[in-house]
This record gives sequence, structure tokens and C-alpha cells, in this order.
Amino acid sequence: MTRLFIAAPLPEELKDYLTTQSSHYKDESIRQVPEENLHLTLYFIGNVPAERLDAIREVTAHIARQFAPFELQLTAIEPGPKPRSPRLIWARFESSEPFAQLSKSLTLALSSAPPLNREAIPHITLSRFRKDRPAPRNLEAILPDGPVTLQVNEIAVWHSELGSPHPHYSILHSYPLSGNQPEAKTV
Repeated sequence: MTRLFIAAPLPEELKDYLTTQSSHYKDESIRQVPEENLHLTLYFIGNVPAERLDAIREVTAHIARQFAPFELQLTAIEPGPKPRSPRLIWARFESSEPFAQLSKSLTLALSSAPPLNREAIPHITLSRFRKDRPAPRNLEAILPDGPVTLQVNEIAVWHSELGSPHPHYSILHSYPLSGNQPEAKTV
């Protein structure tokens, strides 16, 4: 079995910015996501037999060729997803039709069950609240001083290896959006 998800990688300068901003949330109940693990999730697959990897790669490559690159605009860094009972700190981006359609296409193609009918919210998880401690209260949102964007040019099949204190994520194969290069780059 292998644990997989589909996500867009982030440029280093955005990872640096998000890590710096999220460091303002200091509390013993908050566990920061390591900078190298930051990504924009499009679809979490979960545990699958390793022999399904080739089929997942083919589907992901096919879908990537159907979408042009797009840009996301950062709205805020804040507790979420529910403001009254948050369980993480996330960088939330404005709603985006290209993001929603890409996420939906991947979900429909890769899910073994019908997907839930919920809006896909473009976000990057920056930290999680520890389950063994009370969640911090009254955390303020951090609004960007100027435009902060994420250009989504590629998507990738990622491997997740559970570990302590954090899982380790690695890109197995990446695919450019827009069909310019249909072959995967193996990382």
C-alpha cells in the first residue's frame, strides 16, 4: 500500500513568506507544518495498492493536459476551516473556478466513491492544532500587505509517509498544466 495525494507544488519564495507569517501563531497547542511539506491540495487519495500508481499517474497526466495554468490570490492566513471551531491555521485563497474544476475533475476520476458535494476551498495548511491540548482562542487573521499570488503551473502525484512528529511528503511525478509537455517529470 502507498499513501497518495494530488497537489500543486509551491515556489520557494511563497513557502518562505507563508512560513514567516505563520510563525506569528505561537502556542504550545499549534504544530507548524514543515516548510518542505507545504503544498496546495487538489485531491487526497489515501492508501492505495502500489500497483495502482501507474493508473493514477495516467489519469493525472490526462487531466493536467486539459487545464491551463491559473493564478490564485491569497485572502488571509487564519484559523480554519470553521472560524468558531478551527483545527488548523491555513493560507486561504479567493474562490477560483479553475481550481474548483481541476479539483472536481481529479476527484471524479480518482475517487472510488461519489464525491461529497462541497465547495473546494483553495488553501495551504500551515499548522495543525494538537489534539491533546486545548485549542487556542481569539487568534487573529493575518491579511497580506499587498497582492500575494500562487501561479499554478503544474500538478503532481505526491507520496505521504506517516511519521512523527510530521509526515514526510515527496513528489513522485509532476505534470504541467496546458498540455505543453505531456510527459511526466520524475523527481
